[in-house]
Amino acid sequence: MSIIGTLFIGLIVGLVARFLKPGDDSMGWILTILLGIGGSLAATYGGQALGIYEAGETAGFIGAVVGAILLLIVVGLVRRD
Repeated sequence: MSIIGTLFIGLIVGLVARFLKPGDDSMGWILTILLGIGGSLAATYGGQALGIYEAGETAGFIGAVVGAILLLIVVGLVRRD
């Protein structure tokens, strides 16, 4: 998948992760989308590098959603005062 395709999937993943993650997020939509893109990039290239799945498999999308949710949780914990 091209980098543009990965970024587009990351945008969708960020929105799905925000919908699936319980709790009140004080971060805006732009940060959520950026974290989705980060989760998508990490899951796509990390999963392929580890040989967990091949490019274009459904597991990559699921992995990206899980990665984005984890990033949302970590950022939410770090940003708490």
